[in-house]
Amino acid sequence: MELKNTSALVTGGASGLGEATARRLAERGAKVVVMDLNGEKGEALAKEIGGTFVHCDVTNTDQVVASIDAATAMAPLWSVVNCAGIGWATRTIGKDGEYSSAHDLDLYRKVIEINLVGTFNVCRLAATAMSHNTPDADGARGAMVNTASVAAEDGQIGQVAYSSSKGGVVGLTLPLARDLSVVGIRVNTILPGLIDTPIYGTGPASDEFKARLGQGVLFPKRLGFQDEFATLAVELLANSYMNAESIRLDAGIRMQPK
Repeated sequence: MELKNTSALVTGGASGLGEATARRLAERGAKVVVMDLNGEKGEALAKEIGGTFVHCDVTNTDQVVASIDAATAMAPLWSVVNCAGIGWATRTIGKDGEYSSAHDLDLYRKVIEINLVGTFNVCRLAATAMSHNTPDADGARGAMVNTASVAAEDGQIGQVAYSSSKGGVVGLTLPLARDLSVVGIRVNTILPGLIDTPIYGTGPASDEFKARLGQGVLFPKRLGFQDEFATLAVELLANSYMNAESIRLDAGIRMQPK
């Protein structure tokens, strides 16, 4: 699938996996809409790569539609990469055995709402816009890459909400690809392992912590680079025969209970 002279949406695009992906897409000639809540970083990145920033909560339909409109104003929308998400670690029950100390239900709902519902919200609306594209020789009109996590399969203690949400994204992949095949839109999902993103912080203590984490990886014994995610995401968009797949990007790690 040709990326040059098309537009792309990247949610969570102002930092981390989203930022790296936005840069790679721009290098391939796509006009990128950086969708994020962080206006300062988002504006700066969009200016640097020749794209557009849109302040966007992925659960807000009006803001997602505004992002799509910004993309189609630059070029036909052919690519979507969903990187927006949150994480939270809380055990299901408390140590005191009281109902009040059980996992906060509103927190569980929030993680599901952003990570799973938000991903689907962007997919359903972007696919609607893509369905109007003039198809290529394969009859294709676009492609999507969603972001899950190895926690979808190897959820650790305290990751009930996060793993549920990411498992939902994996479960979404095949039926969504089947739904959208009628208009020629492919859907794939990446399950990243331990990727070095700003979530780990910076400085000597952070570097030491990341080095310890890397020892648990099969090979190579380090955290993944953000660009390793980005290059895979772009390949999944560009390779016209990749569809309905959920791919672990984890250097062979299998997460232990804790």
